[in-house]
Amino acid sequence: MSDLNAYLEQKRKAFHTRQERIESGQADAVQLKASVSAEGRSGVRLLRIRDHRVISDSPADFAGYDLGPSSPELQLGVLGTCVTHIFLIQAADQQVPLNNLRVDVQGTLDPRAGKPGHEHTPFWPHDIAYTVHIDSPASAAQIQQLFESVEAVCPILNLLKNPQTIRAQWVHINTLDGVTPARPAAQAVNDDRAAA
Repeated sequence: MSDLNAYLEQKRKAFHTRQERIESGQADAVQLKASVSAEGRSGVRLLRIRDHRVISDSPADFAGYDLGPSSPELQLGVLGTCVTHIFLIQAADQQVPLNNLRVDVQGTLDPRAGKPGHEHTPFWPHDIAYTVHIDSPASAAQIQQLFESVEAVCPILNLLKNPQTIRAQWVHINTLDGVTPARPAAQAVNDDRAAA
């Protein structure tokens, strides 16, 4: 099995070209998009991102067919892929040689959350941790510096570590009556309460 060092040279050139585009004002913000639909009969979630498709499903004990990872599992996987990618970028930029790299991510999801005796148990993935296995001839000081730089700039790691504001709205489609305008979710709750 070949090591990562030939790829890191390629990554370093691409990273520096990207940095030059940013510094020269040629790079703009990119709008990221994803769309998810629930497939009929199975309830399998089909995630579409650009030209890519990923299936998300539930285990049998949650009315799924186990055809793909669950959403919380995907979240942990996304954290792992982002940490791995940023390690590659930072290793390429800092010229830290890597023979091999693996990131293991784990977390806890408790189905008892909110139930008697578990009122304070989070219903979201928690106790998230990751371990990076690094095969490299670099010094411990170089690896520590590499690790710190990844922690500082990894987008998904920092997304999860920092509070977020997420806007939400819903669109009601009734095949008999047409489409109602999109409304922010909070407004929809307020309107429903006023009507009650």
